Amino acid sequence: MWQQVSLAPPSQAISLTDSLGRWSMHPIAGIPILLLVLYLFYKLVGDFGAGTVVDFTEATVFGEYINPWATRLLEHIPVSLFQELMVGQYGLITMGLTYAIAIILPVVSLFFFAFSIIEDVGYLPRLALMANKALKRIGLSGKAVLPMVLGLGCGTMAILTTRTLETKRERLITSLLLGLAIPCSAQLAVIAAMLGGLSATALFLFIGVVGAQLLLVGYLASRVIPGESPDFIMEVPPIRMPHISNVLAKTMARAKWYLKEAVPLFLLGTLILFFMDKTGLLSVLESGGKPIVQSWLGLPAEATAAFLLGFLRRDYGAAGLYMLAAAGAMNVTQMVVSLVVITLFLPCIAMLMVMIKERGLKTTLGMVGFIFPFAILVGGVLNLILETLNVQL
Repeated sequence: MWQQVSLAPPSQAISLTDSLGRWSMHPIAGIPILLLVLYLFYKLVGDFGAGTVVDFTEATVFGEYINPWATRLLEHIPVSLFQELMVGQYGLITMGLTYAIAIILPVVSLFFFAFSIIEDVGYLPRLALMANKALKRIGLSGKAVLPMVLGLGCGTMAILTTRTLETKRERLITSLLLGLAIPCSAQLAVIAAMLGGLSATALFLFIGVVGAQLLLVGYLASRVIPGESPDFIMEVPPIRMPHISNVLAKTMARAKWYLKEAVPLFLLGTLILFFMDKTGLLSVLESGGKPIVQSWLGLPAEATAAFLLGFLRRDYGAAGLYMLAAAGAMNVTQMVVSLVVITLFLPCIAMLMVMIKERGLKTTLGMVGFIFPFAILVGGVLNLILETLNVQL
């Protein structure tokens, strides 16, 4: 008769971390654990970071001290064009640094902190195991969840990590989904800031629409792109208490990366927007995009500039939408529609360059040719449904 044999001594009790590690991989019990992790993640990053911390850095630090001080200082330089460049509507200080440092840096830092904790605990491989069954339906293995989770930090870095996936088909589908529906940490920070002040209905609508598009496109791609889903084998480390030194070191390194790589692009984006405004090109593009942005998407014409700069940095485009919402230029429906579109929008230029390097020019252009009209289509259909049914968010 078969009998279960335990390799551990009878006196050795299963530790709490071992039990938690097993339950976190359970197909049923693992779901509430995942939801709890996501809830705590949101409370730290979306609620505390995008709410309390950003309110202080934007309204107090920059709004009451840095921006007024810079404006008073530049009043002594009798060159109006230079003053506008630094502290005007599209000023390097009042817009570029305010977006990059006051709005995004606090939330990005908290995101990196929370991500480093779950990484150090050993939860990410368990998340891959839980996601394996669902990802198989879109032609991927559980390993693909790791680039997608990393994509919540930086899409460019995530595209590079697709090299660890076993087949060309899996790398292609994962790259497409990263470019389409996975917001980077800086963009996610602004999205969280906007959604933080809205209703739970608006939050779940945004998550539902974006998540549905990810699954839909992944499913269709798995049917169109030839090949078989790879086998899934992964080593799972034990659950352990995070080491604060490791967490802080990872957080500081990633925050330093943000300051080094992203902030200069924010300033460059502001500079481009400034010259586009002064040369009239911004008005031309806004006029050209008005039928799509206003009539189809139902958004104010000023949102065109946010979408244009979203190509330079997706988070920069999201920050532009945040400022429009803060100024009262968009209602709740428009905010949700705009966030769906900017999330499904084109990958940023840095991510685009890496996609060309990893997937090739022809394949990347094919992805871009699909993603751009698809984002506009989904946003327009969502706006039409909400307006027709008069849905109150």
